[in-house]
Amino acid sequence: MTEKEILELLRNVRHPGKGDKDIVELGMVHSVDGSKVVLAFPKRRDPLAEYLIGATRAALIRGGVKDPKVETVVLEEAAPKKKGMEFDTECLRNVRHIVGVASGKGGVGKSTVAVNLACALARLGYRVGLADADVYGPSVPLMTGTEGMQPMAEEIDGRELIVPLEKYGVKWMSIGYFAERGQALIWRGPMATNALKQMILQVKWGTLDFLLVDMPPGTGDIHISLLQEVPVEGALIVTTPQEVALADVEKGAAMFRNPGINRPIFGLVENMAWFTPAEHPDEKYYIFGRDGGARMAEDLGIELLGRIPLVQSIRESGDAGEPAALGTRPDAAAFLDLAARFAEKLG
Repeated sequence: MTEKEILELLRNVRHPGKGDKDIVELGMVHSVDGSKVVLAFPKRRDPLAEYLIGATRAALIRGGVKDPKVETVVLEEAAPKKKGMEFDTECLRNVRHIVGVASGKGGVGKSTVAVNLACALARLGYRVGLADADVYGPSVPLMTGTEGMQPMAEEIDGRELIVPLEKYGVKWMSIGYFAERGQALIWRGPMATNALKQMILQVKWGTLDFLLVDMPPGTGDIHISLLQEVPVEGALIVTTPQEVALADVEKGAAMFRNPGINRPIFGLVENMAWFTPAEHPDEKYYIFGRDGGARMAEDLGIELLGRIPLVQSIRESGDAGEPAALGTRPDAAAFLDLAARFAEKLG
């Protein structure tokens, strides 16, 4: 492709913090050399740098550029930046507890539990934040009714921090706020890891009792980097009762107990524990099996902190951006009970 054609592709990469202008218009494209694009950043790190690097690479791939390379230079120094980005934990110094909400597999409702637990903790009077660490499939914007919103950047003590969105008494942060709806985030592992760390370590969290980290499913390099570089205190594991989910949960628990990670597991949440029809709220149908979570908790030597029923209102509330924990139905009571036991567990 010609340089002109490459630049046209890059006009699709917009900077959410600069009035949604594209990176070509902002003069951020330093040079184009075949499939290699060099982006220019100021000496003071842009809080959305990793997102822009990933979005640039994704735009090139979608445009048909094979094996594109995206590098960066610092404007004042006109020299390549060091590989990787350095972060510190200063923005977390007033956060009492940082807890990962994890599962060994997808589809168990981990994000649903994380979002509703955050809202339930806020209802109980705690100061809560939630970081959506699923950089490939962020769902928090949809589940909280914050899609289309974009956090602002604020300079504090010479450092730019992203200001999280606030709704339902919770501070929310997700890479989904910086990607267009339906946009696939085509990132390699190190790039995704850096973007994730930015979503946690370059955010103005302020004073919090709990910061929940909604972790992606699995046990890959993103999980290991997160646990090694972010002071995650421990984990809350989410599962469903059926055997296939329990087998993967056991692997997820083993990751936290690995000697190289060694984080405590504060408890297990059995999601979709039973089905209760809306017209018969006192009936329970164990369609995924009965007491699978209780048996797994006993086998792993951890506490079963909560059992969440499978009711249609939880799905409808999530799709509508109004978490079920905000209501008064039995599903809300289940999340409030979980929040109370979780807070007591962490003291």
